[in-house]
This record gives sequence, structure tokens and C-alpha cells, in this order.
Amino acid sequence: MQTTSSAPRRPAALAPSSAPARRGRDLPGRLHPLVRALAWALAGTALPVLAQAQDTAPAASGWDAPPRLRASPQLQEQIPNEARSQMPVFVSGERISGQTDLNAVIEGDAELRRGDTVLRADRVEYTLPNDLAKARGNVRINKAGNLYEGSQLELRVEAFEGFFTDARYRLLANQAHGDASRVNFLDRDRAIVHQASYTTCQKDDSSTWEPDWVLSAERIRIDNEEQVGTAEGAVLRFKGVPVLPIPYLTFPLSDKRKSGFLPPTISVDSRDGVTYAQPYYWNIAPNRDATLRAAVMTKRGANLGGEFRYLEPTYQGQISGDYMPGDRLRDRNRWSYSAQHTGRFDTPVGGLGLNLNLNRVSDDNYWRDFGRATEALRQRLLPSDGMLSWAQGDFSGHLRTLKWQTLQDPTAPIVPPYDRMPQLQWRYHPQTLGAGLDASVELDTTRFEAARALTGQPNAQRSYLLAQVSRPFLSPGAFVTPRLQLHSTTYSFDSPLRTGARSAQRTLPTFSLDSGLVFERDAQYLGRSLLQTLEPRAFYTYTPRRDQSALPVYDTAANDFNFATIYTENAFGGQDRIADNNLLTLGVTTRLLDPATGAEAARFGIAQRLRFSDQTVTLPGGAPVSERLSDVLVGGSVQWTQDWGVDSTVQYNPKTGRSIRSTIGARYHPGPYRTVSAAYRLQRGTSELLDLGWQWPLTGGAEPGADPISRAKAGGRWYAVGRLNYSLQDRKLVDTVVGVEYDSCCWIGRVVLERLQSGVTTATTRLLFQIEFVGFSRLSLGASPLDTLKQQVPRYQPLGAPARAPSRFSQYD
Repeated sequence: MQTTSSAPRRPAALAPSSAPARRGRDLPGRLHPLVRALAWALAGTALPVLAQAQDTAPAASGWDAPPRLRASPQLQEQIPNEARSQMPVFVSGERISGQTDLNAVIEGDAELRRGDTVLRADRVEYTLPNDLAKARGNVRINKAGNLYEGSQLELRVEAFEGFFTDARYRLLANQAHGDASRVNFLDRDRAIVHQASYTTCQKDDSSTWEPDWVLSAERIRIDNEEQVGTAEGAVLRFKGVPVLPIPYLTFPLSDKRKSGFLPPTISVDSRDGVTYAQPYYWNIAPNRDATLRAAVMTKRGANLGGEFRYLEPTYQGQISGDYMPGDRLRDRNRWSYSAQHTGRFDTPVGGLGLNLNLNRVSDDNYWRDFGRATEALRQRLLPSDGMLSWAQGDFSGHLRTLKWQTLQDPTAPIVPPYDRMPQLQWRYHPQTLGAGLDASVELDTTRFEAARALTGQPNAQRSYLLAQVSRPFLSPGAFVTPRLQLHSTTYSFDSPLRTGARSAQRTLPTFSLDSGLVFERDAQYLGRSLLQTLEPRAFYTYTPRRDQSALPVYDTAANDFNFATIYTENAFGGQDRIADNNLLTLGVTTRLLDPATGAEAARFGIAQRLRFSDQTVTLPGGAPVSERLSDVLVGGSVQWTQDWGVDSTVQYNPKTGRSIRSTIGARYHPGPYRTVSAAYRLQRGTSELLDLGWQWPLTGGAEPGADPISRAKAGGRWYAVGRLNYSLQDRKLVDTVVGVEYDSCCWIGRVVLERLQSGVTTATTRLLFQIEFVGFSRLSLGASPLDTLKQQVPRYQPLGAPARAPSRFSQYD
């Protein structure tokens, strides 16, 4: 039976092609009220716009009005595959004719909806058995937020197979768009676009608009499942000028990882000549990937390298290496490797952990000649460290080996640190003891090795025992913690000391008493209600004197004088010196706290040591400490709002009336892509540095985080970015990174001048340039300025950082 309808516009629900045929009934049908309500509910869940259209639709004879649909926060971004085949098809238009359960012809503002697919045209023919839709005239299709427009369409709706002619398209993930002579839909996730253009530049209202950049290609393959585009026979144009012919290229449709060639890097300098570097990224699995890299330097030769990363539930790490055969700069083979691994496994005998940090290079000049190596390999002290740890209950232990590679510079030689070959440590720390006691025992034996010609000390086996017990007495407004320690150490030397001894022993007790009070009051400053604390603290420690001047120093250095160490028992870090202290540290701290959140708005403190006897135990070359009053330590920090903060610490000598060491830092971060930080650091007689870093917009325009269309309308924006490290003592810039960035919605330009100190009298200078085609790729001249800015500028935020994935309903109509 054939029917024709010219009733007011109202969607009609068609059963899926797998439903039994119901011949002899009108197209709208007289469904059971429960079935009809369910069909309308399904349509509203997937397509909320339909609800608005139905609020004013009059009821026709024989057709009960559908229930009013309401907006719901449960709209599904993705429809489950098992539910797709059961979803009804809805059609609407000015005129609908056809045969029930066979076909429908919709004319005049025709519309067909099924699941997350919406088809609109002047005329739509839909055949139910083969799920085939044919559309003519002003055809527009929305597939899960991806939009296509053209003159003619044939499509199997559920399988999403078919073609579109004279098409225009817009992809949801990155707002990329373009034109094509034909679009072939292979399935729901894949399509081939013929004679296509591709850009992320957004159109304005001008009739003469042209995109700043556009990729023109014979074919572009779109894979929305893998979020990858593939272009064949392509040319990249920028500002109307062809800049790069591309026979074959893959590019991302989102920030999802994918295998393929990364943008090449081209650089020119006096050391390497012209360098072309080409990396390849291999997305092995969701938790494993690799980057292979090859470079050719006209003055030096070829370099091959790679990096492998892995992430598992109980362990993770990365391995990287480079090899350069016959480097003409040094007339030798050059190589390097670096590996990091951390992991922990539960076993019947306790938890086992394995940590590795391995770093090695071929020669002493590697750090100087390979400025683009990873940060770990640009140092002059390279550790190779491996530790196997174990823990169960109150017991723990580890076995560790640490071997250093020292890269020597004749103009600035380094005394190498001692290797640990190996170190074995065992620790017992019971969590619960009677009478409120807290105790621990630590046993350690370490083999120290280094070249005696460089260290001037014999290698040795050192073993120590450190036992301590304390009894904290705590109350809401006060605490008192007496502590007793026993430190016993034994040395066995490979060769005699200057005293002729081949072994040495030392046993020392230490007593300390830590106490403090906490007062609180309500306060108001600058119109803000706060909770203010006053926290006086007294710390006494006593260790008897033992002559330790003959003992070598293997892992010990003087502690930094700050608020973290002024309340500790020993003036040294390490086990080779135990200071003979008899002193009292007095200090007071006040804090301003937000009463609602407990956040600290400000903190100010002052502390000083009162010494009752001289400290005669020193490091080699050090002088005994005879001053009864130490320097005064004054510090403060203010974080009044999230936008700005200030931190400062001053070590002040009352006798000379001068600061020995001062640090003050300030930061201002009022919003995204706006940050300024400054720091002043003084080490009297050693260094005086001023450090300034910034990222700040210079002109108007939209914020980088805005949606692409809004950013295009607002126009581009210039940013200043950089960091300066200036030595006031030497009156010169030590490190310099200055540059500008330009964000033009669909492309970002970066120019950075970098000058970094590489030695006492040497520095490396580079001019870095990069242009980023947003949603497509980056082209760099020299090393990536983006990497430099991330490493050097505090709180730097990359322009064009990917925002939250857009919803398919954001382009829904």
C-alpha cells in the first residue's frame, strides 16, 4: 500500500531493517503507546534537538502526541555497537511518501536520523531493506559531530558506506576542514577524500578569505578510529607559497599517539655544519613506544640513535642510545646510552624493588660536542646506579652499586666521587612499640673505590651501625621529643693512612631534645579573616668530641644552613663526620592560614644557634667553629592569592652586619600564558646572580585555550618569552634564552635565541626557529625551540596545547 502525507512536519519512526514487515499499514502507523513512547525516548537520548521540535508539533488524527523530552546530562558521546542495529530511523519533511517498511521519499526540508547520524537535503530517498539513503540538493550530513556538505549523496546509513560528490567537510576533533571532488565513506570510521584540501584555519566573513596554510592532496585518507590522516600527492602551502612537496605523509587528527615520521630538523652551525635529523615514532602498544632517529652532519658524519619507553602495572622505564661512527670532529667513534627503570614486585617473602639509572658516554668531550643530547648526558658527572630493595613489615634493606664516569676538562678538573662497589644496608623500624617509644636500627657496609691519584685517599670498606630511640610527648598546643642516638663506625683501608693505620673505629652517642609550642588566634589583615599561629621552638643537641681528623671523607659534606637543617643533630650529611655539638637552637615561626581551607597565605620565621662549646670536628681544610652565636636565619613566604607569591631566606651575620647568603624570589601568574618570575641569589664572596623568566602576551587576540572559531575571529597574538641569568659579580649574562611567539589560531611561530654556558670560558649560541601548523605538524630550523622553552622558562605553557576533547553535540544540528 502506498501513502502520501502533507501533514505538518513531524518525524516518523521507521523500524530497523531487521524488523518484521508490517504491510498494509500507513507509514506513521498506530503503534502500541508503550512501544511508541520507547521509540521517542530512544530518539531523545541520542538526539536532544528533536525534543525542541516536538514541543510545538500538533497531534495528528490517529497519532498520539509524543511525551515531552527533557535535557539530560546522560547523553552518550558514543553509542554502543550492540545498540546501533536496534535504533529506529526517524524521517521528517514537508512531504513524505512511500511504502510501509519498504521505502520512503522525503521532500522539502527533508531529514533522516538514526543514532548519531543526521542527514538533511532537499530530497531524500530511503530504502529500508538495504538501509540505503539517496539525497539530492543542499545535502548535509552530521556523523558523530563530523560534518559533510555537498550536492549528491548515496549512503548505507548503518554501515556508513557510500559516496559524496562536490563535498565540503569539517572534522570534530581538531576543527580541520576542506573541500573535495568526492568523498568515499568506507565504514563508520574511515573515508577517502579525493582532490582534497585540508586546513585548521577558520573562515571569517570575508568573501576573499584564504587560509594561512593549506594542504592540497590528490587523496586524503581519514581514519577516525586511529585518529590519523594520510595524504598522497600533497603540497603544503603557507601564505599562498608552496613550502613543502609531500609525496606521502601521515598526520594526527587529535593528540592521540600514532606511528610515523616526525617533522625533520634542519640546523646550521660552525661545529656540525648543516645537520638534517629525521626521527620516526613507533607506537608499539598503549604502554610501549619507541623513537628512532637518524642525523647527517656535513662536517662530522652520520649519527644513529633511538629511545624505547615502557609502562607496566609494576614497573616502568626507558632506554636510549646513540652511535656515531668515525666522528670527524674528534677522529673516533662516539656513542652514548642512558637507561632508567623503576619497579616493585610483591613476593611471599616481601616486596622487591629494582631501580636502575645507567648513563655512559664514549669520551670526556661528549658533553661539549653533543649539545642536543638528553639532559642526563650533558653533565660531567654521569652515574650508573643500580639498587635492589626489599621490605616486609618492620624490616627493609637494599643492595646498591654506584659507579661514576667523570668527564674531565683540563681547564676545570673535577675530583671524582667514590664508587660504591657495592653497598649493603639493612634497617629495622618497628611501627608499634610500648610506652609510646619510637626506635630504629640501621646497619650498612659499603665498599668505596676511586683512583687514589685523583682523590689522595685510600679505598676502603666502611661499616656502621646507627641506633636511635625517642619518646614523643604530644598535646594539641605543645610537643617535647627527647632522642638518643648511637653511631658506631669501622673502617678497613686498602693502604695505610698517613698515621700508618690500616683500620679505624669510632663510636659516638648523641642526645637531643626538641620542643615547641603552638598558639593560635583569629586575625584580620588587609580585610581578610585569617587564623594566625605563633610557634616558638627550642632544639638542644649534645655529641661528645672524638678526634676524626685522620679519617678519610667518602660521602660526607657540610649541610646547607637553612630551616630544614638548623634543627638537626649533625652539621654534616654522610657518615664520615659526626660533629661535636653542644648547642641550643631557638626559633619562632608565625603562619597565616585560611580558616576555611587551611591554605597557608604567609609564613615568617627566624632562628639562631647558641653554641656552648667549640665545634672542633671539621672536614679536611675546614676551621673549627668557635663563635658562640651563629648567623641569624630569617625567612618568609607569602602566597596571598593564587596569582602571586614571594619567598625569601637570608643568612645574616650580626658581627659584620652583612648577609652571608640571601635568596629572594617572586612570581606573578595571573592566568594562562602569563607568568613572570624573578630571583636574586647571593653567596658572599662566591656568586651573585639575578634570574628573570617570563611568558607574556604583547598584543591582543584570543586566548590559546579558546575554541578555534573564536580565536580566528579575535585574530593573532604575539608573546614575549625568555629567561636571563645575569652574574652581578662578573657583570655579564651567564645564560640567555629570549624569543617571541606568534599564535595565529591555526599556526604558531617561534623564534628563540639561546646562549648557554658550557664551560668556565665557553658558551654555545643557537638561533632556533619553528613554525607549527596546528592540528598537522611542526617544522623546525635547528633544535626545537619548544623544548628549550619548556626546560628553561619557569611555568612556561606551550601555545596551542590540546584542550579537552570536544563533544559530538557541540556541532549538533
